[in-house]
Parts: sequence; C-alpha cells; structure tokens
Amino acid sequence: MSLDSTSEALLPGEDLKPWQPPPPPSNLIFDDGEPLETHRHRLAMNLLIDSVEVTLSHREDYFVGGNMFVYYSRDQAMNRDFRGPDCFVVLGVPGDRERQGWVVWEEEGRYPNIIVELMSPSTARVDLTQKKALYEGTFRTPEYFVYDPFKPESLRGWRLNSDNGYQELEPNENGWLWCSQLQHWLGLWSGRIHRERAIWLRFYTPEGELVQLPREVERQRAEAERQRAEAERQRAEVERQRAERLAAKLRELGVNPEEL
Repeated sequence: MSLDSTSEALLPGEDLKPWQPPPPPSNLIFDDGEPLETHRHRLAMNLLIDSVEVTLSHREDYFVGGNMFVYYSRDQAMNRDFRGPDCFVVLGVPGDRERQGWVVWEEEGRYPNIIVELMSPSTARVDLTQKKALYEGTFRTPEYFVYDPFKPESLRGWRLNSDNGYQELEPNENGWLWCSQLQHWLGLWSGRIHRERAIWLRFYTPEGELVQLPREVERQRAEAERQRAEAERQRAEVERQRAERLAAKLRELGVNPEEL
C-alpha cells in the first residue's frame, strides 16, 4: 500500500497519539481589561454565580461563567462588539474542564442555556436590542434575563419559542420569573451582601424557598447553636434560682438543705 507523501508510517511498537482539540486561535481575547460597571454589579454577578452553583450542586455536567467571552465563530475573534455575558450557564457539558472563555467550536457547538445581563444606563440599550437579537437568533439561548442592580423594577426575561423567537415571561405574584432550564424561580431578594444592602437577583426553589449560599447556611447554623446555648443557659439559671428558693424555704423550717 502506498503512502501519501505527507503521511508518516508508524514504527513497530508506536501507537497513534490520542486526538487533541486544536489550540484556540492566537487572536482570541479572554480579557477586555474593562471592569464591571460598579462594585454592586460585581457583587451581583458573583452572588448570581454562587446561587447557580448551589442550585446545580446535585449534578456535575454544567459550566457557569461570569463576564467571560463567548466565542461563536472564528471570524468573531477580531470582533469585539459584544462583551461576554455577565452570567451564563451551559448544561450537559463537562464541568471540570479548565476554560478561559467559552469557545463554541471547542465545546461541540454548545451555546449557553441561560444568559443573564446586569444592565446599567450605559448598557441597557445594547442589552435589550443587539445582545438580545444575538442570543435569540445566533446563540438560540433558551432563556435570557436582564436586571439592573440599581433598579428593582427592571427584571425581565424571555423564553425562546422555536417558531416565534423570544417570548417575554410573565412574573408571578412575587414578581419572580420561572427559569425552566433550572426549574427554579429567578427573583429579587433584599439583604446585605459584603456590607452592601441592596435588592439582589437570586434563585428560589419551586416551593418559593430562597436558594441559600453555604455561608448563609453556616451562619444560620451558628445562630441556631447560639440560641440553643442561650436557651440552655436560661434554663440552668431558672433551675438555680428554683433550688435557691427551695433551700431558703427549708432553712425557714429549720432544715439544713445541705444535710438532705
């Protein structure tokens, strides 16, 4: 059998090397050097990512990224019109792979299942027009949400319909939006995150329970333990006072309680 001039014959004992994906093009950019809009935007992104991690803690086949580029074509390598989504989730993919960004052609053509953009006055128009059109028409991302951390009334979401594109979601009585990809509610929560009090975007269970972060669970556990210890201290104090009253009564009757 003849070999092509560009082929090399294997020597005895040699094995074919396992296939490796080609390295990403050298002109891919994984950091645009631009910080998030505000400190609150950064906190909101991290909180949302942590909430997704807890929501999906029962499975391993997912990836959640924040403020990372999603490359969907090699031509896009030189196109910086679209910064990476503030938060995105891809389901059904290896979760333990190291990634600097999401490169679609290296991920078997997989696009995000969920995208959340944290809007600001300077980005809202693009988030609601150009990015929404990109996620709807090119990414075909099943669910897209937007929220401005400084405007609680700004939460909106869309679900992709195969025939009619994005259809806006109707909020429930709490103002939450149903995220069918995660089977959880996406809604607002008022509280303090790293010393900043605001109304944050978080996930809720189908039953309406807040998806709590590990640090919140630990804090609640510590508080419950403190309350238990305090209740035990109060019970011991009541018992001590009762014993003292009984001893005083016995002494009035001429009985030494220490001799009983």
